[in-house]
Amino acid sequence: MSEYTDNWEGKIENSKIFNIKVEILNIKSEKAFVRISNTKNNIDFPVPINLNNNSIKIAFSENFSFEGVLSKDNKEINGFIKSGLLLYHLKLTQSNHNSYVGNWNILMIDELKSQDLYLSIENGLQNEYQAYPILGDNRFTGTWCDNFQKDNNVISFLDFKTGLHFKGKLENKKIQLNIFLDNFLISEIDLKRSQSDWKIGDFKIENTNSVLKLTEMEDLIFKDSLPNTHSVLISRKGKLFYENYFNGYTATIPHDMRSASKSISSAIIGIALDKSLFKNVNQSIFDFLSPKYQTQKDSLKAKINIQSLLTMSSGLDAIDYGKNANSKSPATEENFQRTTDWTRSVLSASMINAPNTQANYGSANPYLLGIAMDSIINEPLELFMDRNLFQKLHISNYIIQTDLKGKPYFGGGMYLTPRDMLSFGELYLNYGKWNSKRIISRKWVNDSFKNHHALENTIDKNGYGYLWWHNTYFSKGKKIKTIEARGAGGQYIFIIPSLKVVVVITSGNFRNGKTQQPEKIFEDYILPNIKK
Repeated sequence: MSEYTDNWEGKIENSKIFNIKVEILNIKSEKAFVRISNTKNNIDFPVPINLNNNSIKIAFSENFSFEGVLSKDNKEINGFIKSGLLLYHLKLTQSNHNSYVGNWNILMIDELKSQDLYLSIENGLQNEYQAYPILGDNRFTGTWCDNFQKDNNVISFLDFKTGLHFKGKLENKKIQLNIFLDNFLISEIDLKRSQSDWKIGDFKIENTNSVLKLTEMEDLIFKDSLPNTHSVLISRKGKLFYENYFNGYTATIPHDMRSASKSISSAIIGIALDKSLFKNVNQSIFDFLSPKYQTQKDSLKAKINIQSLLTMSSGLDAIDYGKNANSKSPATEENFQRTTDWTRSVLSASMINAPNTQANYGSANPYLLGIAMDSIINEPLELFMDRNLFQKLHISNYIIQTDLKGKPYFGGGMYLTPRDMLSFGELYLNYGKWNSKRIISRKWVNDSFKNHHALENTIDKNGYGYLWWHNTYFSKGKKIKTIEARGAGGQYIFIIPSLKVVVVITSGNFRNGKTQQPEKIFEDYILPNIKK
């Protein structure tokens, strides 16, 4: 194996090879089946289709499934393909009486701008090896590969994020690599040893839909002085008046929101409360947990309630970064996600404060909120989210990251297009209404926007609401207060109530220390150009 420990490269044969057509045929007959196809291959799955009260469940394999709901008028099916750690939302529209068709982009990109695929095979300890596939089109957020195996001249490994399975045949001076989804062959690629540096990204095409001119900002982005900025969008009173994409990003690509999707998690809590699915935010988290976790309750932990989790003030030693962060605590995101039982790990952490007294940012808090919501909703949580929030906002092109049990992870990791992020911001700007229709109660939005605590572990000691950040900026000698959703790498939704403005900025600054760069763009280049 050591002679193959090297960098390899090849070409994906078609730029749309990862775009999958999904068809459910003869849905209401005994001969129902599912067909998936791409530009290379197609396969029929003669799987049982469980159609019960318009609810559809299809299990292709242990880690590959579909679950959705047929609309009352029988015109469409809204649901999710579960593959790996991701729930891909899929809308299937009626093509004839009993058949439905939709499109699924596994890599979340309509078409690859680069067909280069690179593979690094590395040797770890003793005879342990790892393989890391990397696309030349770096708009895909990357693979999380594991379980490398070798059997004679055949290697295999799994991307547990997308569910893609890689299988390679080691030949003389080359590797013949196949990419599968379950038993469906997606692509065949011949890899040869790399002779030069890998060419990744650097796409400069952008789309513009703008009344406002932000020439200085755009020049700095093009010159890489504001690096890895992927999109900037601005709306005022619900009307889009600036939209620009950079580095190859477009309006149709769902962006990894990271922790900015915590604010979406907050919205789901509010909708559940509006529907009286739980009593109030003062309920203890242990009211929602299964009996096997009740032994972890003590007199102080019993006081951890929904409000304390919404405001990062549970008191658990769950600080993910910054001041007083304890890297050894089992409740930090980096640590609990490495265990087989995330809930047990989080609840095993010590208490450093009484609940609802001091706030420290930690993803374990909203994670527990997701567990609580899953316990009280009588349908898959993702279908509840889709029906009560996303469909009402006309959002269909999105992905939800899950925990190890396949449940939506409320700590972050949703993928929405920037336009859809803007729609979500406008929902809160309008205090729970969108297109004049009430989606979330005004009371919940007001409570969400309150400054409940200051985040003790942050440098700026930012105020914090119900999974929403507070900040203050200065423009032309005036203070401008904002409510913000924030995610690692520079994913921001700015809501400016005083100006009736929403700004979305997405970025890719995950390793260069510029994760807060959108704040500079907002204060220095956007605010001065928005008329009061």
